[in-house]
Amino acid sequence: MYNTPMEWTDQDILRYSRNILLREIGPSGQEKLLSASALVVGAGGLGSPALLYLAAAGIGRLGIVDGDRVDLSNLNRQTIHGEHSVGRDKADSAADTLKGFRSNLNLDTYPMALTADNALDLFRRYDVVVDGSDNFPTKYLCSDASVITGVPLVHAGILRFGGQVLTVLPGEGPCLRCLIPEIPPRRDAPTCSEAGILGASAGVVGSWQAVEAVKLLLGIGEKLCGRLMTIDTLSCSVSVLSVPKDPGCPACGNSPRIRPPLSAAEYGLERSCPV
Repeated sequence: MYNTPMEWTDQDILRYSRNILLREIGPSGQEKLLSASALVVGAGGLGSPALLYLAAAGIGRLGIVDGDRVDLSNLNRQTIHGEHSVGRDKADSAADTLKGFRSNLNLDTYPMALTADNALDLFRRYDVVVDGSDNFPTKYLCSDASVITGVPLVHAGILRFGGQVLTVLPGEGPCLRCLIPEIPPRRDAPTCSEAGILGASAGVVGSWQAVEAVKLLLGIGEKLCGRLMTIDTLSCSVSVLSVPKDPGCPACGNSPRIRPPLSAAEYGLERSCPV
């Protein structure tokens, strides 16, 4: 946990009163959140709602890692940025929005790509990680880093009118490679820039990631560990598929081959995996 002295003010009590009213949270749970830390990989369509709702929940410290810059085409779904942020580093733009939303929030900004060289170090600095990246190499890097460091990960992916969410609890449940052992070929993995994405659908999935992260930090509720949830906003359907832990998994199986130090070649890129 992120250790900081907890001094309740009248404004704190008022701000988080609706959280505190929940019997699953209460004053002690809110204090846990204010002492907790979360890293969000990617300040885009998933990261935007996740960051805003984690800040709103009262998480004490948030880290934002994103090596991209804000583009006008991002604004249909990346609601943490505005027109004035076009051309800026996404990590810095997101941090400014969050500071305006909650002035006492502790923020760490990393305006750089998540890479095989820095992933393990970054993960170890936080209590939970939310994967808001937009490509499979980074998603597999996040999953592998979670398994190696033991830091829980809330994975998600989005496309068109929906997406999927899977929580990785190292040592307890499966990882992303248990579901799909190897990174899918580029031709089989269209991006939002190719297939499109409805912004509000990205918001639904990213918000669910924030809920999962809060549940992990508080130790409450049923997690999506060992369960892949698929959300389709076009058909108004939500389905949950059981994902067993694979003993032959290359990352978390009985004889894993993916061990530190991580190699950039594993993720199909020479130097890094851009968010």
